[in-house]
Amino acid sequence: MGAKRYNPCFTTKRAGTHRPFFLGDRYGGAAQTVALQDIVEQTVTGLGYELVEIGRSAGGLLRITIDMPWNPGAEQFVNVEDCEKVTRQLQFALEVEGTDYKRLEVSSPGIDRPLRTEKDFERFAGEPVDITLKAPIGDAADGRVPANRKKFRGTLEHGANGGWQIVWSDEPAVKPGRKVSRKKVPAASQVLGFTLGELKEARLAPIVDFKGRHRPLKKD
Repeated sequence: MGAKRYNPCFTTKRAGTHRPFFLGDRYGGAAQTVALQDIVEQTVTGLGYELVEIGRSAGGLLRITIDMPWNPGAEQFVNVEDCEKVTRQLQFALEVEGTDYKRLEVSSPGIDRPLRTEKDFERFAGEPVDITLKAPIGDAADGRVPANRKKFRGTLEHGANGGWQIVWSDEPAVKPGRKVSRKKVPAASQVLGFTLGELKEARLAPIVDFKGRHRPLKKD
């Protein structure tokens, strides 16, 4: 059976299981003179890495997530040495700009990497993702899912009319080692189209197999 779309007009290689990171300390500090985003992004990209996420936590922790730039056909992962190198340079840059923080943590994205840019979606096309819409799906659900639903998990694909879509089935996953009858008709796939502007959040789905290890990345 072919995939069912709610409404054709409706738009609404992972890192390893362990996340390398490096902690640095810095006490005191003056008011920020330059936007934190600009300082961090310029420093990270200047060292040849990609800035994934910036976050602040209670106690003055400044958390920076970095990744290797996308290089189709090659799998490269951030290691402790990479995090340490970025940490040292960031400490210097943040000190010069008078950025206020207590501790600095630089880490790799992990298995639930956020997707923010068009390039991120291109990089991880074909992977399972979790998305949250800014607004409920509403009438576009066409009665197939609750109209107030905003969260979906499915395989990320290019949309038929541009943009992006996720494809999923509501059929329960088959348990490891269990045989499936050839006569059984699989549940129809569902398709949801969306644009990046309609997303509140998108992340790689942290899928693990029954052995407790993350699923290997697909080859580019």
